[in-house]
Amino acid sequence: MASSARLPSAAAACAILACSFFFACAVAYERPPPRVTLDVPLADDADGLTPQQVHISLVGSDKMRITWITDDESPSIVEYGTDLGKNTLSANGSSDKYSYLTYRSGKIHDVVIGPLQPSTVYSYRCGSNPTSDFSFRTPPSSLPFKFAVIGDLGQTGWTKTTLDHLAAAEYDVLLLPGDLSYADLWQPSWDSFGRLVEPLASSRPWMVTQGNHEIEKIPLIHPKPFVAYNARWRMPYDADPATASGSNLFYSFDVASDAVHVVMLGSYADFGPDSDQYKWLAADLSRIDRRRTPWVVVLIHAPWYNSNSAHQGEGEDMRKAMEALLYGARVDIVFAGHVHAYERFDRVYDNKADSCAPVHITIGDGGNKEGLASNYIDPKPDISLFREASFGHGRFEVANETHAHWSWHRNDNDVAVTGDEVWITSHSSNPACAKTN
Repeated sequence: MASSARLPSAAAACAILACSFFFACAVAYERPPPRVTLDVPLADDADGLTPQQVHISLVGSDKMRITWITDDESPSIVEYGTDLGKNTLSANGSSDKYSYLTYRSGKIHDVVIGPLQPSTVYSYRCGSNPTSDFSFRTPPSSLPFKFAVIGDLGQTGWTKTTLDHLAAAEYDVLLLPGDLSYADLWQPSWDSFGRLVEPLASSRPWMVTQGNHEIEKIPLIHPKPFVAYNARWRMPYDADPATASGSNLFYSFDVASDAVHVVMLGSYADFGPDSDQYKWLAADLSRIDRRRTPWVVVLIHAPWYNSNSAHQGEGEDMRKAMEALLYGARVDIVFAGHVHAYERFDRVYDNKADSCAPVHITIGDGGNKEGLASNYIDPKPDISLFREASFGHGRFEVANETHAHWSWHRNDNDVAVTGDEVWITSHSSNPACAKTN
């Protein structure tokens, strides 16, 4: 079900009453304009050894990758424990850096720690600077399990509002279907973005995939794409040799003791039948035992279904190439970004409602600098159940093996307001939707 937008005046309320009396209609929500891009500098008291842009991501069932940057040379070591004053553990990793035109990154440190206990708060410190302590909570090992979902985040005033709302929410893992920093070739913006998201990204795992703003390819001058993304946001694509994808642009992982399988796909990596991504996806989906894994979730950047005029049809080639794989595996839900608005579709396959197909949700409304995409195709297609151009975030809460709750929360004048919500039933609980591949 969906809740109506709040109205600021009695006149607006009267308009709704009149509208309801004579014919079905809705008073439009006033779309907020873009907000300025933020520049988050290094703290005044920081030095070359201060860990900055700290973020964490899952590695297998009981490990965590800690990533941070220092301006100067520093050991890639993490001390961690449930009490840093007692029984402190340590792990060593590696560091690297990259160049982009005249830009030279700091030292990007990568350390994997664990094994870790589920649903436990760990404190940790990075490198040789003992003054900065961080903490995170490991996800639970069973259902219920809570995801936060944000796309096209950027680093504007609206981004900060979205992050503030997330900070007040309870979730175990954050999913981001592409377009992180909106650096758009200007590499210092990656550093600003890392500092902006650090309070949240250092305390809960962030699992991300790439969008078009991560490509950063300049023909002849800088022909290699995704250099900054791959260096700064390394995901567990090679954590398990048996399931390794061979590329940081697409990978999968499990949570809650394999109850939920999450597949992160690359809209801007080759996806045709002869591509590495296609072959890996087919193998990855074929390994899923739906008796053990009742939920399968997929993330892409460019949506396969979209009734907004923005980016119309840009995901169509990938849909034609890969949709049958997802349908045969009975994927439950597909999250996308790219379009700067929110839209929830019915279960749909090959442009038609199908009870055994995934629910498709576009959530490219995290707070990007380009503003909202407010022009929709009219009339609304029957398969589109809810659509609105507003900034916000989503929450996907897998309650048990059969039911999950999805809710979208609009940034309504800096207050998180539930704009849309629905209960979703897993395909694994429906005998009519048995897996076919």
